[in-house]
Amino acid sequence: MTRVAAEAPITVSPHVLREYALIADGERGALVGPRGDISWLCLPRWHDDPVFSDLLGGPGAYTVTPTARFVWGGYYEQGSLIWRSRWVVEDGAVIECREALARPAGPRTAVVLRRVQAVSGTARVTVALDVRAGAGRQTVRDLHRAERWWTGRSGPLRWRWSGAPQARPDGDGVLRTDLEVAQGDAVDLVLEIGPDEPGRAPDPDRLWSETTTSWSESVPELSTGSANRDAEHAYAVLRGLTSGSGGMVAAATTGLPERAERHNSYDYRYVWIRDQAYAGLAAAAHGLLPAVDDAVRFATARLLEDGDRICPAYRVDGGPVPGVRDLDLPGYPGGTAVAGNRINDQFQLDSVGELLQLFAAAAALDRLDADGWSAARLAVDVVAKRWDEPEAGIWELHDDWWTQSRLAVVAGLRRIAEVSPGPGDAGRAETLADGILAEAGRRCLHPQGWWQRSPTAGDVDASLLLPPVRGALPAGDPRTRATLAAVRDQLTEDGYVYRFRPDPAPLGEQEGAFLLCGFALALAEHAAGDAVAAARAFERTRAACGPPGLLSEEFDVRQRQLRGNLPQAFVHALLLECAAVLP
Repeated sequence: MTRVAAEAPITVSPHVLREYALIADGERGALVGPRGDISWLCLPRWHDDPVFSDLLGGPGAYTVTPTARFVWGGYYEQGSLIWRSRWVVEDGAVIECREALARPAGPRTAVVLRRVQAVSGTARVTVALDVRAGAGRQTVRDLHRAERWWTGRSGPLRWRWSGAPQARPDGDGVLRTDLEVAQGDAVDLVLEIGPDEPGRAPDPDRLWSETTTSWSESVPELSTGSANRDAEHAYAVLRGLTSGSGGMVAAATTGLPERAERHNSYDYRYVWIRDQAYAGLAAAAHGLLPAVDDAVRFATARLLEDGDRICPAYRVDGGPVPGVRDLDLPGYPGGTAVAGNRINDQFQLDSVGELLQLFAAAAALDRLDADGWSAARLAVDVVAKRWDEPEAGIWELHDDWWTQSRLAVVAGLRRIAEVSPGPGDAGRAETLADGILAEAGRRCLHPQGWWQRSPTAGDVDASLLLPPVRGALPAGDPRTRATLAAVRDQLTEDGYVYRFRPDPAPLGEQEGAFLLCGFALALAEHAAGDAVAAARAFERTRAACGPPGLLSEEFDVRQRQLRGNLPQAFVHALLLECAAVLP
């Protein structure tokens, strides 16, 4: 085959995070930017290296972009992660690109679906495909064109691309073409990629039909009043992040900075036990949804296998999270491209309390089987053995006697006692809860009456709002009310909530508002009987997103920018719970 002269790899300047949409199939996810740029996709699974790493400044991307000047918009099809990029072009044409990862999905092969549609006028788009496995280290080889598709290899991955047989490769293996689509017509681009040789070429119409059906079966209509649409979208995000193993990754990305101009970057492409419990609890608040069973199944397996050595996080296949390494990429501006996490060196007591709350919620729905009850009893054993030890807590800081962890296990013990089938188990859990709460009250109560972060950290923490909501203490308990007042007074700005004060500097200078804490405030205000304050906190927090409606961990209040990895699962989980609880 004759090869043309080499051109530069596809490079697209990164966008602010609020402009990215997520398409996901449960085993992996891709970010789509406003210029039709798929700039992030890890294969075969979440925790593997990216094949499209342009998000972090590396080579590898897949773009479908109008050839003329345009303005951008887009929307998700209801109850799904099927995204429609929408462009209005200067000549008056309106173009949509329907985007999805095909479902049902397997753990080895991804199928990227892109359907270019001319809504009005003639659609003219430029398409480029640059496959770079191994975080950009592996170029394309064995490039070959058949009648209707291209095939190639990159590192251990094999791929086939149909819909653009007229594309031409440059000397670096980048395929490029221009498409012209008449009004009312559409062109399907199908990219299959994974470690196995592609089989029989799929039919795009069948793939789209199966994907649409899979989403409609996975995301039911949720009746929540004014937040129906956001609740269904949040649930779709959680389902898109959930593997067939039942494990839900904390986020689809790695290395997106949590602070502007500071290199606070982490890899969240793993299953955090706490986040898994939050998702299951939120789903249970809406009734019997599949996310409840998935969360229980994954958590049960981890507890039965690891017992009191349970880790805060795992890969979706149940394996250990790898240690931190550099991806050798420039990184998202302000961040560092990293893979892996140091989480294996930590114990987080609060996550065991959250698991007990999850098991109790599942039991109340009659969804806790014999293995689940064995795991619940084991979780009580873990609490009994380790509750008095210093540990990393919800924010994964230095080891301390964190108050929130103790109150989280009190809530879990009380809830599991309510549904325990035998009086012995119930009595043991209640007695243990009473003892832990008494000790926390002795060590961690501030002189002004609110719960402080630890015996040595005298300030308040917004995470302390959740345990009373979950049942650790009555909403009317003076300590609960004092803590809520302290959070309002000390940790809120312009309606947004910060997790704690990292130093005496004004709020927002060291870190952004934590969107999880905004939803926690809404739940706490509701529990305290203030419906207006609850609605205000809920509406303020859920508005901190861009057109795709995705939320990250932090929000820069002054710049109105999302910070950190995207989308953050536990933030969407609490949005989903708020939608069920608030009137």
